[in-house]
Amino acid sequence: MNFSRLCRLAFWGALLFSFVMAVLPQPPSVPGDPTDKTLHLLAFATLGVLGSLGWPAMRWWALFGLLCAFGGLIEIVQMIPSLGRDAQWSDLAADCIAALLSTGGMAAIRHLRIARRGGAGASDA
Repeated sequence: MNFSRLCRLAFWGALLFSFVMAVLPQPPSVPGDPTDKTLHLLAFATLGVLGSLGWPAMRWWALFGLLCAFGGLIEIVQMIPSLGRDAQWSDLAADCIAALLSTGGMAAIRHLRIARRGGAGASDA
């Protein structure tokens, strides 16, 4: 299994884990008791890095948009009364900020690596 495929597999696992944890009525506590926003930032930064590595040909802004849409989906599902969860705009904002920083950061790193090698295709706009 090559590196991109491994990252894709890890991405889908992380995506599923993030969704399940976000919609469980009583999610388990996390060691260190991080804040809700910290958990959102960590989850979406991880998804952004894994997605960037798993699909290196995908434009960073497309992955960013998909991750923001996923964050929106989570917040919509959390509106289901029987889940006992609360949808919050600030959670979606944290998701999108982490997605932007991780996907944009990975694109910048990729751009710099290509530029250092003097290769074509250094633009990822």
